[in-house]
Amino acid sequence: MVRFRGSVAHTLMRRYVLGGKIAMEVTIGKDSELIKLAQSIRYQVFTLEQQIPTELDFDGLDEESIHALVTEQGEPIATARLTVKEDGSSIMARVAVTEAYRGVGVASKVVQALMDHAQNIGVESIEIHAHGYLRKYYERFGFEFIKEVEIVGEHQLIEMRHQIVRT
Repeated sequence: MVRFRGSVAHTLMRRYVLGGKIAMEVTIGKDSELIKLAQSIRYQVFTLEQQIPTELDFDGLDEESIHALVTEQGEPIATARLTVKEDGSSIMARVAVTEAYRGVGVASKVVQALMDHAQNIGVESIEIHAHGYLRKYYERFGFEFIKEVEIVGEHQLIEMRHQIVRT
């Protein structure tokens, strides 16, 4: 189920069951409680596990961004955010899944939920800076490789872009 919280205009409702085991809910919104839960996942994944300095993650864009939060039985397990620019482009960032839920499709659900939401609110393109080893993963969603960009911590990032097609 995709629920909507905060001041964003469109609501999507979805419940995902993965492999008959994991029933997830995806909530999309901008309210402070949702942001706080998203930040706790990111701290665990980026700061503690990947050794990325906290100040690089908490960049001041959370309050103006749209967040997707995945929960399983009420527990937060994954997150991503979308920052929409005035020109209709956007940046998807901070895709993070807690260790116990990796490899079972949770990241794909949160990415797809934000992509669907971006299309529903009229976003024209989505840019992402992803770890280089995730290039083929994001290509499956229609992202195209643009170039290698910065190194964050010890991680080479690549820039990719998805042009949203209107039907």
